[in-house]
Amino acid sequence: MPIFALDASVAFPPVHLAEPDGLLAIGGDLSAERLLLAYRSGIFPWYSERPILWWCPNPRFVLFPQELKIAKSLKPLLNRDAFEFTVNKDFNGVITHCKNVPRAGQDGTWISHGIIAAYNRLHKLGYAHSAEVWQNGELAGGLYGIRLGKVFFGESMFSLVSNASKYTFTKYVQHLITEGIQLIDCQVYTEYLESLGARMIDGKEFDKLLKELI
Repeated sequence: MPIFALDASVAFPPVHLAEPDGLLAIGGDLSAERLLLAYRSGIFPWYSERPILWWCPNPRFVLFPQELKIAKSLKPLLNRDAFEFTVNKDFNGVITHCKNVPRAGQDGTWISHGIIAAYNRLHKLGYAHSAEVWQNGELAGGLYGIRLGKVFFGESMFSLVSNASKYTFTKYVQHLITEGIQLIDCQVYTEYLESLGARMIDGKEFDKLLKELI
């Protein structure tokens, strides 16, 4: 199937036309209008250098919040409030750390300065959200993503201290449950998130859920 080239109009091709690896389109921009349309459609940007690449993988890796698995090693940390947990206290700090913190098996990051600027704009508009954990007043871990309706689209997380990202993720999922979130999009498979309860669902089911929950 063809890979679609986007023009100035804010539109995407039907998601069922994506390549087997999930690549759907190239080009376009990171305007708030285009990004929000993308997420509502189950599409997200992921690229290292321009042009922008837009993806919609099938099957889709998701977490239903009520299926969260709390790691046995994490329970003592949660019981004693080992970290201070906050929401939207330092969005720019979180996304910047997600860009800069080295990851095992990765040479670089897809989070460019353009991505940081675009998601900071979405944060100011009330769509992009962060969760943080702190130790001794310093940022120790965090995550960020997009919230639309009853769906949270996870984008990236980081950890500077052992268990900090897992602690952030667990506390934030618990927080999202209290706010009525029913689906967390994890985008693509990772063994790490599978251990926390995420699983694959069919793309058609994912699309149906987006229509119901946003």
